[in-house]
Amino acid sequence: MTKTPVLEARGLTKRFPGVLANDAVDLTLHKGEVLAMLGENGAGKTTLMNMLYGLYRPDEGEIWVNGRRVEMASPNEAIHAGIGMVHQHFMLIPVMTVTENIMLGVEETRGLLSRIPMLGRINRREVAGRIHSLSQQYNLAVNPDDFIRNLPVGIQQRVEIIKALYRHADILILDEPTAVLTPQEAEELFVIMRNLTQQGVSIIFITHKLKEVLRVADRIAVMRQGRMVGTAQPATATEASLAEMMVGRKVILQVKKGEAHPGQPVLQVQDLYVDDDRRQPAVQGISLEVRAGEILGVAGVQGNGQRELVEALTGLRPARSGQVHIGGVETTHYLPRQVTESGVAHIPEDREKHGLVMAYTVADNLCLNRYYLPPFAQGPVLNQTQIDDEARTLVQKFDVRTPSIYTHAGNLSGGNKQKVIVAREFSHPVRLLIANQPTRGVDVGSIEFIHNQIVSQRDQGSAVLLVSAELDEILSLSDRVAVMFHGQIVKVMPIAEASREKVGLLMAGSATADTDEQVQPQVIK
Repeated sequence: MTKTPVLEARGLTKRFPGVLANDAVDLTLHKGEVLAMLGENGAGKTTLMNMLYGLYRPDEGEIWVNGRRVEMASPNEAIHAGIGMVHQHFMLIPVMTVTENIMLGVEETRGLLSRIPMLGRINRREVAGRIHSLSQQYNLAVNPDDFIRNLPVGIQQRVEIIKALYRHADILILDEPTAVLTPQEAEELFVIMRNLTQQGVSIIFITHKLKEVLRVADRIAVMRQGRMVGTAQPATATEASLAEMMVGRKVILQVKKGEAHPGQPVLQVQDLYVDDDRRQPAVQGISLEVRAGEILGVAGVQGNGQRELVEALTGLRPARSGQVHIGGVETTHYLPRQVTESGVAHIPEDREKHGLVMAYTVADNLCLNRYYLPPFAQGPVLNQTQIDDEARTLVQKFDVRTPSIYTHAGNLSGGNKQKVIVAREFSHPVRLLIANQPTRGVDVGSIEFIHNQIVSQRDQGSAVLLVSAELDEILSLSDRVAVMFHGQIVKVMPIAEASREKVGLLMAGSATADTDEQVQPQVIK
């Protein structure tokens, strides 16, 4: 591998009110390598990448690209310097085609009126041809004519990569690229990454998944508390050593939990049908139960009805038919507040949409589920002193890293946002915990903490419904595993029978647990 530096950060420093986000950070990226970036939530990785991509301007320091100092005043300047970024949340317009998304912002027109805005004709066929060439060159199979809304997440990610390559990027920043991918899609991405580097593209790979880092990276850089604390080589590093570098202490990577002692059913779902946002069937006749003192893990490729199921159980989405009982009481048509008052704690899939109010303080977010009850309110009057006292207690107990309880939730890192939700939801007696993707985008230290809290709830007698696209998380936390495919539960099994291979096949719909037959869930016409 040629060791020519294609990107250098020299002493980059960025301050926000009350926070030193990056403290004189140095970083070097070589041509044709995958540099993995590790660090806890709030370690400063995102801030550093945002400076390299022109979203933030550094307070101090320099950025060099291919031996030339550059001023990154905007993403446009980063793109012109050959830097592309694929964000964790894709920047695609669902109602447009692949071609239209890729050419958006760099449209070329032709014809007599081509120099007059809005009057020239856009040459979509030429753009589609270039997209086809790029997809062949880098083994990124996409159809230029497909609509984004019809594409699975893994293909949408390919579109984002092609969009960067279309703009002549030879440096790619991939921000948590596997967070929303199935294991199979992640494997495909790793092949694509290696194809890219073999053709001279350099990649910064940001992730929290240590197994992926050791497998795909050429070099590993670790940040902690805004500083670069060191680099490591995949050949000599281990998951344990990387975790210790990230967190500054030894981290227990395997979940410690004893045997479950299930009690009476707490959640009972009978023949539940739920539609998605387009009024198409998403949950198709599901029946399940979760008992006190057990964790039922729902495994499945994202998009097979898990989100709609959880939203129906928590009052965020109406059920078309069927029944839900919590503690023997029917809650099928309860509103979210009524569900909460039934003793349900909910860690939502989308923490920013359904978990927090970004413009509210940490203190106010920590009492969102109880603000109207004593001692936090006397009638219509809030008791702010009591709210603040409770917030200080929860911030300390759940290790929420925040400059102040008065900091807006939107200013926290992803992992600390998640800790705020966990702290709030576990701050009242819990009969049923519904946890949907509880550790998505969360660092290894926070994962350890959240997993321990979930197991603690089980051991205190709560019923736990765990929904996760992370198969390792399902297999390490669950007492029973239910596999969801095309809106149906295709198999429920005790954890002792739930091997990675068996569950993976069921998730893909390629085989039942006992035969090689194709899984054929019932489809509502």
